[in-house]
Amino acid sequence: MKNIILLFTLFFSIPALAQEETLLGTAEIEHGGYGGPVVKFTSINNNFGVLVGGRGGWIINHTFSIGLAGYGLANDVKAHAVGPFGEQYVELGYGGLDLEYIFNSNDLIHFSIHALIGGGSAGFRYSWEDENGWNYRNDTMHRDYDPFFVIEPGANIDLNVTDWFRTSAGASYRHVSGLSSKATTNSDISGVSEEVPVREFNSRTTL
Repeated sequence: MKNIILLFTLFFSIPALAQEETLLGTAEIEHGGYGGPVVKFTSINNNFGVLVGGRGGWIINHTFSIGLAGYGLANDVKAHAVGPFGEQYVELGYGGLDLEYIFNSNDLIHFSIHALIGGGSAGFRYSWEDENGWNYRNDTMHRDYDPFFVIEPGANIDLNVTDWFRTSAGASYRHVSGLSSKATTNSDISGVSEEVPVREFNSRTTL
């Protein structure tokens, strides 16, 4: 009788002691939002280019983030040809889905990898200093841009300044395909960028 009771006790105790395995686990999950400006230094048409934009999105457990990013050329870079209205410079912008994996985010200095997948367009424009160009830039009927696909993987070294603010520096490689513009080419806007992001103004909740 004692042996039977012991067997029943063990039989019902084993499920209680075992921990159920699930895909997402049972621990609390911390969520946060981030956003901030990014400046990229790169080569466009074999000239120095400055891309200005930003990234923002949702961080899960201080480890994985999903969001959006977008950048535009902010300085004058000569086009390969003169545009239909006499424009001599490249207009360029791109953006899309932004994914990131953060290693050891609680460490003062840590490492992250990210990738942007999306699209953009390139065309002609006047110089930023040309006042006559503003009328053209505001006239959407005269816009003539060519679209392209872009994928841009990169890596950053991150510094935790406070528990809600982080700054980074790193590099990425922009690969462009599908462009058929006379202002620039796929290879002329593909290449390495040095990144200086300032980001993660973080608002956190726990589920």
